[in-house]
Amino acid sequence: MDPLRPETFNHRTEVLSTSRRYHFVDQVPERYNPGTTPTLLCIHGFPDLWYGWRYQIGPWVRKGYRVIVPDMLGYGGTDKPSEVGEYSTKKLCEDLAGLLDLVGVERAVVIGHDWGSYVASRFALWYPDRLMALVLLSIPYTPPAPMYFPIEEVAKRLPNMGYQVYFADERSTKEVEDNLSTFLSVLFSQPKTGKDFTGLGQLRKLLLDKEDVSSFVGHLNEMEHKYYLDQLANMLGPLSYYRTSKIRYEEEKAGNLSTNLPLDLPVLFLWGTKDPASMPAHVERSRKFIPRLQDFALEGKGHWLMVEAKDVVTEQVLDWLDRLELLRFAAKL
Repeated sequence: MDPLRPETFNHRTEVLSTSRRYHFVDQVPERYNPGTTPTLLCIHGFPDLWYGWRYQIGPWVRKGYRVIVPDMLGYGGTDKPSEVGEYSTKKLCEDLAGLLDLVGVERAVVIGHDWGSYVASRFALWYPDRLMALVLLSIPYTPPAPMYFPIEEVAKRLPNMGYQVYFADERSTKEVEDNLSTFLSVLFSQPKTGKDFTGLGQLRKLLLDKEDVSSFVGHLNEMEHKYYLDQLANMLGPLSYYRTSKIRYEEEKAGNLSTNLPLDLPVLFLWGTKDPASMPAHVERSRKFIPRLQDFALEGKGHWLMVEAKDVVTEQVLDWLDRLELLRFAAKL
């Protein structure tokens, strides 16, 4: 498992019970016991791939965990339906439950970053009996909303959400695809480099005006950048996640989802102090909904924690899992 060589990981492509075809990496440790070896299910965000976890997979497997990392729906080698409704969080969670069923895992430690953090937390609400523990990165937990607010209204209250208004507009798909290299350079940039792109209209202007992005210091080397370019050529699926807000609200209301995560669920939240998506006030607010929350702030780090703080993320998750004694418990069985 060489992080710079995607082909060195164990890739699988299977049709789930939901009839959707998923590509995923499935790494099994030495001395694997199907009945007792804990499994880590890692869920990436936007605009990412299974490859976003490339630095964590190997160390976690060598520690003794099975690690399963899918390309989420619409990404990479996974199915890419054209209907927006197919990307609802409830359906994504059905896929994840189907993936666990496929690999013969009843309960897993679910780990999510960015959009994956949101999906992972909703998986804990829709399928609480399928989790051993939950790890969220970069995006703090937000409970199901008591009422629906269009993203345009949200962006008026939270100006740094303006980019989501752009993504929710179907016209953004072609514009992003036509300028994908620039788009990736901007999105994978380090904090406080280049221009702000989160405000209303800023990202679209940056792309369409062909602005110079050389000031954006990126997290991807040339090979990694090309890999993402090849895997994300079709952006309809990834952008569709931002077009499901009304559907998600209606699903959660109909499902009468709890605002609190399960009382007995251990939850770890890792966040960068330079990440505008992880404001301290939002982290504190999440505590009222998560009885067993532990958080760890990474000073000076931004949004792409698995890359810019790869060793810290790897070890913090392992240390936390060690305290839960999952491997020790498995060894006794």
